[in-house]
Amino acid sequence: MICNADTVGVFQIESRAQMSMLPRLRPRCYYDLVIEVAIVRPGPIQGKMVHPYLRRRTGQEPVRYASPEIERVLGRTLGVPLFQEQAMARAIGAAGVTPGEADQLRRAMAAWKRSGRAILAFERKLIDGMLQRGYSREFAAQVFQQVSGFSGYGFPESHAASFALLVYASSWLKRHHPAAFAAALINSQPMGFYQPAQIVRDAQAHSVEVRPVDVNASRWDCTLEPATPGPALRLGMRLVSGMPEAEAHRIAEAVAAHGPFISIDSLWRASGVRAATLRRLAAADAFASMNLTRQRAVWSVQSLKDGDAPLFDTIARSERSAARSALPAVSPESEVSSDYNTVGLSLRSHPIAFVRESLSARGITPNADLADESRCPAGRRITVAGLVLLRQRPSTASGIVFMTIEDETGTANLIIRPKVYERYRRVARHCRTVTCTGTVERAGQVVHVLVKSMQRLEPAGRSFTVKSRDFH
Repeated sequence: MICNADTVGVFQIESRAQMSMLPRLRPRCYYDLVIEVAIVRPGPIQGKMVHPYLRRRTGQEPVRYASPEIERVLGRTLGVPLFQEQAMARAIGAAGVTPGEADQLRRAMAAWKRSGRAILAFERKLIDGMLQRGYSREFAAQVFQQVSGFSGYGFPESHAASFALLVYASSWLKRHHPAAFAAALINSQPMGFYQPAQIVRDAQAHSVEVRPVDVNASRWDCTLEPATPGPALRLGMRLVSGMPEAEAHRIAEAVAAHGPFISIDSLWRASGVRAATLRRLAAADAFASMNLTRQRAVWSVQSLKDGDAPLFDTIARSERSAARSALPAVSPESEVSSDYNTVGLSLRSHPIAFVRESLSARGITPNADLADESRCPAGRRITVAGLVLLRQRPSTASGIVFMTIEDETGTANLIIRPKVYERYRRVARHCRTVTCTGTVERAGQVVHVLVKSMQRLEPAGRSFTVKSRDFH
């Protein structure tokens, strides 16, 4: 489940209580959700069943049934088979296969990982059976094509129903408790497609106040803090690159026992953590509650050595204090770069924001404009830019790569066909920041850019460590 109570940490009891309070879905609404879950699976997609169902549901295509037997099987899904059980029932009703043969068909559809061609053994049986019962050859071939799609990923209706319940529960939690939902997702990492930076950005878009990692306030996991109008999300030390969990717990326990610390030295002595841990936290700008900037904190921890004797503490502190006034200013670009390199995200700004002026001069469209059909109608040629968040190349997509990029205004979903991918392979596969030119494709509220060309984008300032989620 997306918001597993066992991974929520401090929200465990709250989340279980929230789950018990979920309002009941009306049967028709729930079944609609089951359908929505089913049609995005690879089986219906491979069987070319998604678009016919959507057209029929919106009244763009009439609903027709080849026979009363077909209507009894597919009436609930407007004549389009979306579930594994429907494929089996139609084989029995239209092709005359026996229940035993239908079970063998089910096994063949379930064996796609071991033998993706097992379904081919049923081709002659299904087509001949339908021809003998008066169905056209075109219809028989279409049925077999759809059944073959399920052999790529068979999806029973019971699975769709289970997923639909999880989708509804997750959506309800996100709608009514967005801060807790975001905390649960981050605390469950690594998981799914979305990285902490995306989760945080979405939480902020839903009016959640997000507070940075801080040694006097953060625990290992992300937590909730009192705020108005709703709880604020405090980022946990788990986001700090290289941070050991046991060390984070020692710091949290020291703060709980002694209260907030006013100096690095006092925290160091009370918690017993290693000097290397404090250096990681200083690089992550986690000492703001001590009135220390990142630069000053980094300087202060440089001379710390595990096992130092208390006799020399006064001398070390005075040497570090004397050097603070000489530290040069740090640019905003460097601050954001350091945030990404140490925590994986920044609450200050976005890397692309620093090059927006030059991007605008080149006619590059902010990603947020894709949602506006008047600015980005279907078929318009545009160029977008951003950090690469996700690369996905499903085995069921005929070599197409799906990529998600992000700028300071939002995300853009890209479709990269095999020839384009091979032409720009180095950029598409390895670059962390890119510009992409292509045409806008729209289907309702779903918007993609069909990519024609790609280039590497160099953000301003220092380099950024941005790790994409790649599923190749």
